[in-house]
Amino acid sequence: MSRTRSPAAETPVERDRPLAPWLREQAVALLQQRGHAWLLQGPTGLGQYDLGLALVQAWLCDHPQEDGIACGACESCHAISVRTHPDLQVLMPETGMMEHAWPLDEKTQKELDDKKRKPSKDIRVEAMRDAIEFAQRTSSRARGKAVLIYPAERMNHVTANALLKTLEEPVGNVRFVLAAEAAHLLLPTIRSRCMTHTLHWPQADEARTWLQELGLSEEDARVLLRAAGGRAEDASDLARAGLHAADWRKLPQAAYQSQVQAFSAFAPAQAIDVLQKICHDALAVKAGATPRFFGSEDFPPAERLAGWRAISQWGKRLAQDRRSAEHPYNPGLFLEDLVAQAGRALVAPATRPAPRVPAR
Repeated sequence: MSRTRSPAAETPVERDRPLAPWLREQAVALLQQRGHAWLLQGPTGLGQYDLGLALVQAWLCDHPQEDGIACGACESCHAISVRTHPDLQVLMPETGMMEHAWPLDEKTQKELDDKKRKPSKDIRVEAMRDAIEFAQRTSSRARGKAVLIYPAERMNHVTANALLKTLEEPVGNVRFVLAAEAAHLLLPTIRSRCMTHTLHWPQADEARTWLQELGLSEEDARVLLRAAGGRAEDASDLARAGLHAADWRKLPQAAYQSQVQAFSAFAPAQAIDVLQKICHDALAVKAGATPRFFGSEDFPPAERLAGWRAISQWGKRLAQDRRSAEHPYNPGLFLEDLVAQAGRALVAPATRPAPRVPAR
């Protein structure tokens, strides 16, 4: 969902959700191993950012627990929660820094405030150079330093090459976490300098329980977890953006009827993601199979859906549209076109109303 929240209005708990139990288990295992650079990899929604943050927080914690996890109550943990720790450098695209309430440097903030440019969706080389300079300075709190880079695949070749030497020969007691959702896009020379950990998938029951502990109803937890393809972190993000089970279940019928309003809260890229899930499940309904992201009852009967060819061609068109989703000429018109395509692709020709013939 696309919804802007003011970082100033958030509490630290709202910024950083409680660490999921399956991520805590992975963090404990990683903290028992030595190494100055970790690459956390896996598909989106498995918690790369949360796990990466848990690692750097544990490294810098004044009083870690017996299993190595940060205490969450010391001065160091508080400094991380309010984004002021002097020995932690976070590198994200500027859009990600704003989303997670990490402060931008004064020059960047002024450029954005003066609307001289839009926030970057990549990790800029200037930010990487600042991080390298940060790594060379003495630790302020005598517990070493940490650099968290997420999503690491958002480094272009220039930015990644600027990191290589420091990653290979870090100065002093500095450790790195590179958290990636598409690790194959990283330079091989970056991957070879890191210890790699592939994130584990949580069990469905465990994920639903955790979502309910975050405040979701039983139905919201079940439906949104399914909507996210079993990725609990993505389901949590959907809930935090204001989406409920009832809203999600209405979307296939809204696409079938070309109702743009039902998708108005989504950014173009997010709308394409939802429509691709509807396309996938519509093909499942046509085949008499169980949908993955929705329920069968959320769709019109199979005989009212268009044929395999029309729905498959729509899926290919969505894949093409995704390439330009982040830079549409007019987001509103782009969304209208996407939803109109959905209606044309999903409705069986026999169920479409006959065109009106003008009276002579």
